[in-house]
Parts: sequence; structure tokens; C-alpha cells
Amino acid sequence: MLPLLQGFADQLRLQGKSPHTLDAYLRDLHSLQPLLGERNCLQVKADDIRKAMATLHARGLGSRSLARKLSSWRQFYDWLLQRQLISGNPCLGLRAPRQDKPLPKALPVDGTAALLEHIEPDDSLSLRDRALFELMYSSGLRLSEAVNLDLPDLDLTEQLMRVRGKGNKIRLLPIGRTALDYLKQWLAERQSSPDCVAVFVGRHGQRLGGRQVQKRLAEWSIRTGMDRHVHPHMLRHSFASHILQSSGDLRAVQELLGHANLSTTQIYTALDFQHLAKVYDAAHPRAKKKD
Repeated sequence: MLPLLQGFADQLRLQGKSPHTLDAYLRDLHSLQPLLGERNCLQVKADDIRKAMATLHARGLGSRSLARKLSSWRQFYDWLLQRQLISGNPCLGLRAPRQDKPLPKALPVDGTAALLEHIEPDDSLSLRDRALFELMYSSGLRLSEAVNLDLPDLDLTEQLMRVRGKGNKIRLLPIGRTALDYLKQWLAERQSSPDCVAVFVGRHGQRLGGRQVQKRLAEWSIRTGMDRHVHPHMLRHSFASHILQSSGDLRAVQELLGHANLSTTQIYTALDFQHLAKVYDAAHPRAKKKD
């Protein structure tokens, strides 16, 4: 197999593949041979590839890694097929196991409160940050939805706001009491350019940008002593997770988040289950580990 691998590697170099990519291909191909036993790589059938994948999966290899290996093997056998060394590619028609959808990263309730309450509004920028992050957590806003809010979108009397989501779809969202208090304080101090109607503006009176928000939240999380990197979308994830934990109403969470499909919202049920599992492990007498 080594001469064939060398020829395949030479072809990859001619295609301009980077040394890192080349090493990855060769690692994947070297991992195949031990899985084939005594069988020559030119004699491999689809069942052999299927069994090799099943073996790696049983050993705990993740779906992403399996998909990458299968892709490397498929390209290698395509190369062999082009040189008429085999009659068919044994990897055709095979798929790696479905990739697990990563769970959204949410903050715990007390961690979210600690982060927000650490933002002491002692100047206009910190007041703006407190109002912005309270509002994002209060209503589950996407970052783009928050920075695109305009003054006419707010109805402070009814504690509602009009939000433009994905696909320019409009939805009405409630504003929580704490968020409303800080929002009113910020609007009383807000200074902007004459033509700017953005709710949240920067130091020079122009609409606040998404990167500025990311940077400010990261800075506040460091000051709070958070043990993880906190980004704006975590406030939205935390909102969804905490609402679902309290209410169990998946449909309501879907409407609040502006998801077109319920399946998109259902990923938060996994977070809710994790929360319940932790409560069970901590509280149930048969779940506690013996000292």
C-alpha cells in the first residue's frame, strides 16, 4: 500500500494541497490498512469500508472524524479508479453517521445574573451596555436584532418592541421589567447624530456595531471573573433555556425566538434535560455517589 500512498500524495502536492492537508489525508489512509486485516487495499469492497467505519465508531470516534476519514478514503479510491487499478470505488454510496448537532452554550441562571449585575452603570457607556445586555437576555434577541433596533420600534408604555428577524420577519416581543428600567435610563442619556435613530449608539453617536458589542461583552465577562468566553448569542441561548426550564412551553419559546421550525427550538430541550439530570443527581438519594 505504501507505493500507492506515495503516488496519491504526489498527486495531492501537484494539486497544491498544503502540508497540513496532506498529512491529514495520509493519517486517514494509514488508519484504514489495520482495519482491513489481510485484505489488499485493491481488493476492498463496500462491506469492508462499512465494517471499518463501524469499528471506528464503536471505538468512540466522532461523526465528524468519521466523515473526514470517509472523504479521504473516497478520494484515494477515486485516484485508484482513474488509474484503472480497481473497477469501482468501494466508498461510493456510503455515508458517515449523522453528525451530532452541538448543543448551544447557555449560562446558568445565577451566572447570567452575576454577569449583568456586575455591570455598574457609572458612565454612559456602561449604562448603555447594561441596558443592551439586559434587553438581549430579557427578550432573546439575536445580536443583529439588537443593534438594528430603532427608536420607533420601542413602545415603552406597553413594554413591547418590534423586532426585525431573519428574512426581515417582524415579531413583537415583551420587554422585561429590569431591562425596561435600564432602557429608560439609557434613552434619557443617549446622545446621537441628528440623523441616527438607532436605539444603541457608540461613542460618536452612530449605530453600535456587532463587533463592538462582542468586544464589550467579552470585556465585562472577564471583569466578572467568568470561567468561559461569553459572546452575545449566549444571552439568547440562556434566555431560551431558562424560559423552557421554567415553563416547559416549547411553542412559546419558538415564537419568542422567531424560529420558523419547531425542530430548531427543540435543541433547547436537550439543555433542559441536562439541567433536570443534574438536579436529579444532586437530590435523589439513589443517585448520589457513596462517600
